[in-house]
Amino acid sequence: MRADVANPGGAFLESVLGWWELAGVDTLVDDMPRDWFHSAAAPVADATRAKPVPRTEDIPQDIQLLNAWLMTAENLPGLGPNRLGPSGTPASGVMILTDMPDPDDQSAGTLLSGSAGRLFDRMLAAIGREREAVYIASLAPARPPGGLTDSALEAELAEIARRHVELAAPRAVLLMGDATTRALIGTNLVKARGSRHVLNHKGGTISAIASFHPRFLLSQPARKAEAWADLRLFLECLEK
Repeated sequence: MRADVANPGGAFLESVLGWWELAGVDTLVDDMPRDWFHSAAAPVADATRAKPVPRTEDIPQDIQLLNAWLMTAENLPGLGPNRLGPSGTPASGVMILTDMPDPDDQSAGTLLSGSAGRLFDRMLAAIGREREAVYIASLAPARPPGGLTDSALEAELAEIARRHVELAAPRAVLLMGDATTRALIGTNLVKARGSRHVLNHKGGTISAIASFHPRFLLSQPARKAEAWADLRLFLECLEK
């Protein structure tokens, strides 16, 4: 229905009706009454799909069982089935903890492969070590989508990593990268570098040194001198 455009009130109504018509509104009624003040309920998550996070007492207390469990545990949300376990020798007394596998590590079948791995090997050689004579593990056994873990999962992985360090019982542990440092020490890499830290776990304490991940050093080669200082501090902890 159109109003008489000679009427000022009708002109206003004509304008309003024209606007709604252009917007696609062609009816003022609905087949069913509606409560316009009722807020739609938020969708409820399907609780049957949620996986309970692991409790501390559920984490295996044997290092071989722990590593096997990490490869298959379903209650680590955000981590798929393509996982990589540790390498090297736990009895070496030297533990290297990285954040997660890099994209190329899965095809290589080992942590710290490719260009980052070659740089890592040179870093080990600088302190008189080689891969077979250290124990290399990762905070996350698989790479989450986008390479990022949410805070809840990171907290769970940190608890598992503390058990891992406890069972490996190294003389000292080298934490590589910001995520690993944050999870195990509770502060970022910038603040943690250059100092010896005490990593607490259920069985006692272990010295921890934080340093750059080799992948970061590849993009920032000027920081290698700082990384070398971290390695010397790590070596001092091992020799005590």
